Amino acid sequence: MERETSAAGPPQGARSAPVGGSAAAKPQAWGDQHPIIRVRDLTVGYGDVPLLEHVSFDVRPGEIFVILGGSGSGKSTLLKHMIGLDEPIGGSVLIDGADIVAARGDARRAILRKIGVMYQSGALFGSMTLAQNVRLPLEEYTDLTSDEIELIARMKLSLVGLALFTGHLPAEVSGGMQKRAAIARAMALDPMILFLDEPSAGLDPITSAELDALIKRLSRNLGVTFVVVTHELPSIFAIADRVIMIDRRVKGIIAEGDPRKLRTESTDPWVRQFFNREAEPQPT
Repeated sequence: MERETSAAGPPQGARSAPVGGSAAAKPQAWGDQHPIIRVRDLTVGYGDVPLLEHVSFDVRPGEIFVILGGSGSGKSTLLKHMIGLDEPIGGSVLIDGADIVAARGDARRAILRKIGVMYQSGALFGSMTLAQNVRLPLEEYTDLTSDEIELIARMKLSLVGLALFTGHLPAEVSGGMQKRAAIARAMALDPMILFLDEPSAGLDPITSAELDALIKRLSRNLGVTFVVVTHELPSIFAIADRVIMIDRRVKGIIAEGDPRKLRTESTDPWVRQFFNREAEPQPT
């Protein structure tokens, strides 16, 4: 299932694949844009025990949308349900108008081809070079020649600043480079949406800031929609156009909007504490 999701792209038999992403400019106003993702009345959990209940929100085309919350709030669980890895207890997830929850067979594969995923650890194959990792979805979902696939793989790695490291194994590059290579693989077949799970996890502040700048640059230049799961405040303020904040205590969304405004204008004490990095008040 991991390869099927992360390899999102055109069906087998496609003669060519774009190499640079969408040329569309990032929307300046989203009011007239139809949501590219619609989550409706989604309840997720383990067995019959719900972690999140009746969650609904939209993601707009071209924005960097961040899902955030405290540890154990269900951020990554929500993402897994949005990309079809897990079956929800109830509700729907519409990607470009099609419900990934209800879809089966070819209809489901058609949805998965519209998304790319970077997992928290990067999930690169350690015995393959960075270029070989990026080649995988192209080899599986297109009938391009080996030379054409190699060219695209190198171009994708160049987009993320790894043009000089195409022949390196994952163990031979830094953690930040591994994350960049994982993003390049997720972009291999030019999906409409990129899902990133904790992209800054385990990175030092400078490397994390460089990755934030890369995400923002890719969003602005390629017009790709990003859905990012993180709890890293510097990254949230650096990249997010809009956020939702989930809370395990209410099993749902407690805040939505511009994180810079939520930091100063939210009436929820816990939201203010989160964005201002304040400790929970202790009883006297």
